[in-house]
Amino acid sequence: MLSEPRSGRLAAWGNALLAGLVSPDDAVLHIVGDDAVHRVEGLPGESAPVGLTLALGRLRRLGVAGLRVALPAPGHPLGLSGPPEFNARALEAEEAVVCHGAAFGLVPEVYEAGPEGDVHVEVVWHVLPVREAPPADVPSLGEAERELAEGLRDATEALARLDVAASGPVAEAAIDAYRARSERGQEILAPGYPPRAVRVLELARRVGLLITLAQENGHGGAVSSAEMRARAEALRPVERVARRAQVAAYNAAVEQREAR
Repeated sequence: MLSEPRSGRLAAWGNALLAGLVSPDDAVLHIVGDDAVHRVEGLPGESAPVGLTLALGRLRRLGVAGLRVALPAPGHPLGLSGPPEFNARALEAEEAVVCHGAAFGLVPEVYEAGPEGDVHVEVVWHVLPVREAPPADVPSLGEAERELAEGLRDATEALARLDVAASGPVAEAAIDAYRARSERGQEILAPGYPPRAVRVLELARRVGLLITLAQENGHGGAVSSAEMRARAEALRPVERVARRAQVAAYNAAVEQREAR
């Protein structure tokens, strides 16, 4: 998952709200994004799903001081701390938010509703207990930035050797277009994040774009099954590095607050 995860939006703008840097309405607007509605189910003290505004306020009163992101994949419990039930739900969703200051986690469940041609997306965040322990395999921002630079270089060189389209001018044009869109004022992270976190997240997204292009633009000269396996092997470690960097960036607001 290398596009913007819903857990990233919830954590980033939830952290800005908890820090008093944005209003509840602004936070919810950015968290929901293009979805129709988000609700939160299983919140202590509530017998039915509630809206995000009420849920974020209730979590604050329950002691939540910050929100971290988990982006697990099979064999890689990135950002998780247990217990097994929560980890399993998060792995199925490929993402989760873990609360800091109170032992809760939130896992999204996504639904599509409406008639053909007018389908909209609804999200229910399930609140579950979590184990209060350091999250698994999350690097510092400095480590993530170094890993991304090395991973991008290694993947580009490997894909060029395999004659994969994503390593040539088409990829450069797509990445330049992506950078131009970002520079036109798109918010990468919510207020309160350090500039390095913004830089790391932007680089992780560029790496994700490279991976997507390599997967979607055919195999170029890699015509044999061995060469196809080599391409997959070249992409696998850089995808892992990019996910680690995403988590480090989204979690930076909490880590920065803890370091003070």
